[in-house]
Amino acid sequence: MKPGDQAPEFSGIAIVRKDMKNIHINDYKGKYCILFFYPQDFTFVCPTEILAFNDRLEDFRKIGCEVIACSTDSQFSHLAWCNMERAKGGLGELDLPLLADRNMEISHSYGVLDRKAGTAFRGLFIISPDGKIRSIQINDNQVGRSVDEALRLVKAFQFTDRHGEVCPVNWHPGEKGIKLPQ
Repeated sequence: MKPGDQAPEFSGIAIVRKDMKNIHINDYKGKYCILFFYPQDFTFVCPTEILAFNDRLEDFRKIGCEVIACSTDSQFSHLAWCNMERAKGGLGELDLPLLADRNMEISHSYGVLDRKAGTAFRGLFIISPDGKIRSIQINDNQVGRSVDEALRLVKAFQFTDRHGEVCPVNWHPGEKGIKLPQ
């Protein structure tokens, strides 16, 4: 899979605000979507990422982007983690969906499955409103991702969609793009 390819289909049970809900990739058509994978519930780096994305969810939604977190844990594990208070190592109530990938099909189809461990690597995919992959980031599990950079990338892709220009290094909204020669 590479940028420009159609995003693999996915569906499953997610925990949203402590409720179980079936979600499907088609629920996000017409919007940008970040699908990020994390290794495991009840760990150390994973909650810092999930909470950081959840705490900035309104910033993403203001620009027409939804965020989904996914691991190979079950929906019951996700729910137990959400039922724990943040101060005790839990997540508390989240607005972003925690998607269960117990059969590992979603992680496999996105190329982030660590078969030996039975978990996903830290993968982050930006999917455009037409369902195409715009960005792929896969980290080793020891390093978390930057919410600010994910938000900047979505804004940059939206800029290129609207203006047909490209974005130079460290581009931020309000800065000029580069017009390509005809």
